[in-house]
Amino acid sequence: MRTSRTPGPFRLLVTAAAAIALLAGCAGNADPEPNETQATQTAEPTFDPNGGAEANKAFFDATLKGMLADNDKASSHDFVDTLVDAGFDKSQMEVTFDKTTIDLDTDYIIVSVKMPDDQCLIGQRGSKGYASMVAEPMSTGKCLIGKTQDIDW
Repeated sequence: MRTSRTPGPFRLLVTAAAAIALLAGCAGNADPEPNETQATQTAEPTFDPNGGAEANKAFFDATLKGMLADNDKASSHDFVDTLVDAGFDKSQMEVTFDKTTIDLDTDYIIVSVKMPDDQCLIGQRGSKGYASMVAEPMSTGKCLIGKTQDIDW
């Protein structure tokens, strides 16, 4: 007795599913046209000297992250100088010290810039990497709590 070589329904279903998956995979490799949302998300952040903290946060972050990518042990002077070179107003900055009162390296450095909208951009390098935020100034009008160093260079 001879058996039929006609594939059964299950084999046809598996073959069809494999063909569809293969074709879908090929279609997925085509480069989609960028839409407006994608273009906005991938655009390089820019600095607006008259803009507020929220408007400049992406640029602030990109500037400091770029500096830290080049030098993960950046000093407080590096933070300030990098932000000044990027266009931020040095007279509106505060920065913490690099050394403790007993001359040990600090675990973190915090820098802030008070923006024209009276909001603070605050960035920090610490043991867990870089973090930032936008915050209201303290009741003193300053962005940072505690003693900060004079920015006299």
